[in-house]
Amino acid sequence: MKARELAVAGAFAFVPEVFPDDRGLFLSPFQQEAFEAAVGHPLFPVRQTNHSLSRRGVLRGIHYTVTPPGTAKYVYCARGRSLDIVVDVRVGSPTYGRWDSVLLDQQDFKGVYFPVGVGHAFLALEDDTVMSYMLSGEYVPQNELAVSAFDPALGLPVPDGQEAVLSERDTVAPTLEAAREAGTLPEYAACREAEAALWPTAHASGGPGADR
Repeated sequence: MKARELAVAGAFAFVPEVFPDDRGLFLSPFQQEAFEAAVGHPLFPVRQTNHSLSRRGVLRGIHYTVTPPGTAKYVYCARGRSLDIVVDVRVGSPTYGRWDSVLLDQQDFKGVYFPVGVGHAFLALEDDTVMSYMLSGEYVPQNELAVSAFDPALGLPVPDGQEAVLSERDTVAPTLEAAREAGTLPEYAACREAEAALWPTAHASGGPGADR
């Protein structure tokens, strides 16, 4: 499995080796050893897994979780094709306001790691696009917030609001600056603390991720 760091601090993309044969194919979309070598700590304890099915043109996000408690994610596309986007909404982060994107599909089966506090969006590029998530926290509706994927200051590579299919929450989501002025964005220091708390034994002993 190959890994590369994205433009948002702490976010990574992973590319597993795919083994095709006359029966189909086999791969491992998540591999602990490769993940730990790239990120510097094990994957978070998984508290929930999610599965979404989207038709072409569906745009979900930009979603983030109130921190604390915060949520880290590992995401891949099990079927179809999507443009997966990570946005740094953590106030005080060295990459605040930056974003990066990864094309996820059923050929390469790339995965993306989202550290605690960052924003996540994806655009379904085909009908019946299936996204699979592992999460460090359970879903709590009042902790789930959004900023607009159409914020001109961000300039995300998404179609305009008339072409994309959005939920009501995403349609009325504020810009990043408006959310910052309202005090609803997570603080970078709080996100780092929440992420460190996912591995209390490793951090207390100076093990993986202790200084990251």
